[in-house]
Order: sequence, then structure tokens, then C-alpha cells
Amino acid sequence: MTLIQPQVAVVYHSGYGHTERQARAVAEGVAQVPGVQAVLLDLEQAAAQLELLNQADGIIFGSPTYLGNVSAAFKAFQEMTSSTVMSNGYTWRDKVAAGFTNSGAQAGDKLATLVQLALFAAQHGMHWVNMSLPPANNSSSGSAADLNRLGFWLGAGAQSNVDESAQTAPPEADLATARHLGQRVAEVTLQLVHGRERLGRAA
Repeated sequence: MTLIQPQVAVVYHSGYGHTERQARAVAEGVAQVPGVQAVLLDLEQAAAQLELLNQADGIIFGSPTYLGNVSAAFKAFQEMTSSTVMSNGYTWRDKVAAGFTNSGAQAGDKLATLVQLALFAAQHGMHWVNMSLPPANNSSSGSAADLNRLGFWLGAGAQSNVDESAQTAPPEADLATARHLGQRVAEVTLQLVHGRERLGRAA
């Protein structure tokens, strides 16, 4: 049996480059899984190449957290998909989905953004993948260098100091957490796609 190579797209908006750095780390995590192809697209590229998303087996969504929610640009992308993707049927139904976000504060209401991304995926009939990581940096033996140092379960969170450029923020711990998310989504996508093949079911 010749197995299909699954494809996972990472779709993001970044206002100042920090979330883009996080997105690139997510894509690196996807690419670490043999047999899975990572496709990195900013919102402009994604909107212009929706067919790439329609063909992908998984989509990981990323947005900065602005005022406790996704950015206005990402919200516009969400609304665009409701008229161009959902109106043609559930094109993204049963694809794997996950999300990530970045803000200046350690908490910064990032959970609200992750909930919005998960709800967006649910509206498209997608399967949401969580972090599968315990919270870290929450004991006397913890460290700011720990994976999932910010303690999110629903998706990957990152924090970028507001006076730092995207060349140095977010920190490596948050980038490693992003890579973990990409790798986990790639592994789940691989399992789902090959499981369908073995069952003889169409994607």
C-alpha cells in the first residue's frame, strides 16, 4: 500500500512579527515528523490560495491576542471563510485543527483567543488537538525555560515583551512549546490520514 503524505498548513496573522516567529516554530515542529509536509501561510497568502487549505489534512491557526481576542485581520479571515468555504459545503470537515497565540502579557487573556480559534474550527467541523502538556514553571523547582511555562492546555501560548523586537521575542521556551504543538498535530494528522486509508474510507 502506498501511503499518502499528509499536509499540515500553518495559517497566521502577525502584527509586529512576534506571532510570525511563533508560527515558524509551529511549522518547524510539523516538519520534524517524517512523512508530514508543513505549509506556512500568512493570512494574505491563505486567502489567495484557499485551495491549499482545502487540500490540507490539518490546519493550525495563529493570531496575536489583541484586546482579549483574535486580531481584526484574523477575524476578517474567519468571516471570509464563512462565505467562501462553508457556503460550498463543509470543505474543512474532519480536518485536524489546533491554535496558537502571542501577547505582551504572560496571561493577557490569551485563553479567550484560543477559545475563539477552537470555536472557529468547530464551526467548520474540524477535530481540535490540545497541547497534551502539563503546566510548567509553577513550583519552586520550575523554570521560565520550561515547556508550556505559561500553562495553557487548549493551544500554544507565547509572551513577547512589548519593548522587544521579533528578533528576540518570544523566548525560546515559548518557541519550543510551539514546536511541540506542531509536532503533536502532525502526529495526530498522520494517524488519522493513515487510519482512513487502512479503513478504505475517503478523507
